[in-house]
Amino acid sequence: MLQSIAHYGCHFLLPLAVALIWFKPNWKVAYLIMIAGMLIDLDHLLADPIFDPNRCSVNFHPLHTYYALAFYIALLFLKKTRLIGLGLVIHIIADTVDCSFM
Repeated sequence: MLQSIAHYGCHFLLPLAVALIWFKPNWKVAYLIMIAGMLIDLDHLLADPIFDPNRCSVNFHPLHTYYALAFYIALLFLKKTRLIGLGLVIHIIADTVDCSFM
């Protein structure tokens, strides 16, 4: 139960906090863009089985690798891609939190 709260809290509440604190005038747009970072979970469809509760997605799925994370961090440095990068980095942080419970 605590694992699910921590995992989904990071996925949904952390981007909301970031949007409300640093992107206050446009927090709704910022939040939606960061939440769109969850689309990287589509790479789970490439795994067999698609869902394994005992598998850490970080550095297993193609869009969850350390190389991908380096690219997501690079996105933070450009103003036009900053929100996308934040959403993706927050997503990896959430998945890392989930892996820490395993």
